[in-house]
Amino acid sequence: MAINFRMLGDAVRAGLRLLRNADKPTAHQRPAPRPARTEATGTQRGVPPAGYPGDFNGRAEIRYAPQPDGEPDPGEVVWTWVPFEEDYSRGKDRPVLIVGRNGKYLLGLMLTSMDRVPEASTSGAYIDVGAGGWDRQGRPSEAKLDRVLQILPDSIRREGAVLDRGRFDAVAAGLRKRHGWT
Repeated sequence: MAINFRMLGDAVRAGLRLLRNADKPTAHQRPAPRPARTEATGTQRGVPPAGYPGDFNGRAEIRYAPQPDGEPDPGEVVWTWVPFEEDYSRGKDRPVLIVGRNGKYLLGLMLTSMDRVPEASTSGAYIDVGAGGWDRQGRPSEAKLDRVLQILPDSIRREGAVLDRGRFDAVAAGLRKRHGWT
């Protein structure tokens, strides 16, 4: 069996984060164990991290600052639990592009492999980011610009990849145009 060193590194970093925070339980941590996926939608049923502050609606500074330190940083794609827009008590794990910070929260944009840019081209709700290491099947992804998530760093399940500067700058331009960010 081949060893995937990226996955091994992600597992070690996640384990170290858990150990480091084991004596500091928070109300924002995802409950365990995770319930089974529903067959029809592939989503996960369960209770969200308690006290999800809601989606971010203000203005923020966009930063590109990926660091190879095992901690989530702006410019990196991570996997975390994302609540559904219509019901914060339900959600699923998915890739998220970290774009900035708001106090103790990371600000992130949900990624999807469903092609939505042609239908959303006039609204500016999605922007192509292409394929990357966050998707094992190598499918191109799009970032959802009209919903900015607030994520506690400890709730990140694993790092997926670093988005290159050019693609990050295209996402940043979309955020500036849509939300007036700096």
